[in-house]
Amino acid sequence: MSDIASETRPGYALADDLELALELAEVADQITISRFRASDLRVDRKPDRTPVTDADIAAEDALRDTLAARRPRDGVLGEERGGSASGRAWLLDPVDGTKNFSRGVPVWATLIALTVAATPVVGVVSAPALGRRWWASAGGGAYGTDPGGTRRRLSVSGVARLEDAYLSTTELSTWSELGTLPRYLELTARCWVTRAWGDFWQHMLVAEGAIDIAVDGEANAWDLAAIQVIVNEAGGRFTDLAGVPRYDSGSGLSSNGALHDTALALLRG
Repeated sequence: MSDIASETRPGYALADDLELALELAEVADQITISRFRASDLRVDRKPDRTPVTDADIAAEDALRDTLAARRPRDGVLGEERGGSASGRAWLLDPVDGTKNFSRGVPVWATLIALTVAATPVVGVVSAPALGRRWWASAGGGAYGTDPGGTRRRLSVSGVARLEDAYLSTTELSTWSELGTLPRYLELTARCWVTRAWGDFWQHMLVAEGAIDIAVDGEANAWDLAAIQVIVNEAGGRFTDLAGVPRYDSGSGLSSNGALHDTALALLRG
């Protein structure tokens, strides 16, 4: 096991950081689920015209307060409050899938990642309205819980041919906006089934082996850092659309590994 995987700072074993990340997920879940489908939910628009709710703000603030008390020397980068991800840092997306959350669709989650030297070493994705949670630590494997609370180790699929593959993206319109829709459609034409599960869920379905490829043409660092470590620890592969194993370059591709290079080649043209 690497030094990063075994201990991320003197006094902080990786197992302790994972335990803290899971505690943070509990903090966020209590806030978000209490505001889900609330009649007085406040929904505003940020300068980029994406929605933000009072639950997004309250959850991120609570996570930051906990980290300030438990890891005061660590950096924090969050979707709503900004910050820095240099050195040893926590990346927070209080509600991934805010459009779903604001409309009462239960597919949303809190994403929590710890990065060390720009490498994700802990990731937690918690989706309380689905009754699901997924987590991983570098070198420690990936795990999830079902709605009944059953814990199981995650493993990607063994699908080896693109013609047998199940593919998902987030929004088709993103590919049009990027000017790469023909490339994405070429990939879909080669796959067996195509859906748009979107956001965190499609990547967790890859980690579980339920689908084989998930692609985000456009995404932020806090959307992808937790996903990267979970997919990798489930035996899959995560890169950006240039094929680089990075969570912070604006795009993301998760796969079972066997299909990764073929999918990348089609998307890159």
